[in-house]
Amino acid sequence: MASRDDGTRADHAVRLVASDLDGTLLGPDATVSDRTRAALARVRQAGIVVVLVTGRPPRAVREIATRAGLGGLAICANGALVYDLDADEVATSSPLPAPVGARLVSELREALPGVVFASEDERGFRRETAWAHRGLAQADEIVHADPLDLVAEPVSKLLVRHPELRFSDLVERIRVLAGDEAVVTWSGVGLAEVSAAGVTKAYALDWVCRRLGIASSEVVAFGDMPNDLPMLAWAGHSVAVANAPEGVRMAADEVTASNVEDGVAVVLERLVQPA
Repeated sequence: MASRDDGTRADHAVRLVASDLDGTLLGPDATVSDRTRAALARVRQAGIVVVLVTGRPPRAVREIATRAGLGGLAICANGALVYDLDADEVATSSPLPAPVGARLVSELREALPGVVFASEDERGFRRETAWAHRGLAQADEIVHADPLDLVAEPVSKLLVRHPELRFSDLVERIRVLAGDEAVVTWSGVGLAEVSAAGVTKAYALDWVCRRLGIASSEVVAFGDMPNDLPMLAWAGHSVAVANAPEGVRMAADEVTASNVEDGVAVVLERLVQPA
């Protein structure tokens, strides 16, 4: 795709900006900087749609969106949910089927003794008793003695970790067992995230853009982790922040400054500057 020297696209106007949150749009303390908030406002005033795209559930996105001055649609749970911020309701969902979740829990427990599980769905955060919080505790969490109860119904995503196994080995084992029935990714080392087959941030972003009549070539996407890779590949122009792992930076069309240095704002400001 043709690009100008400053990294923005020359052959299509930008109509939608899609941005990951943690490690990308947000600072290390999960806040939205004044510079980023101002840049988002300028982009929206220019008529460009802004869509937050995150692994977080809707309840964790509402407050962030308010602080950022954003409404409209947000993509949550790595694409399993599209949430309408204005109506405070889920617009569409693509959950992991209960039989697939139950199979994975059963087979992983047998293959990897000590593995622990949690799940996210529209009802909230659920975990088995052995799940250590590590910052993921929720005030409204539900604890189950039997991890199979976590997937008795479809879930937005199944969360998996192991206290001793090397993370790359855990991910590979889950992928082998999942086959073509689920997608396995991660947004932070140590925690594997399992979604329904074909469900990624790109899958949900495509749904949103079709609804809005926006082509992928008219989208700029920002990310920092492996769960952002499908979205970065789908968008017409992809931007990784400097703090992203090398594999993500290499996959992007452009690398901006880190999230600490308002890397997303740097690009947004460029998008709306006078020609």
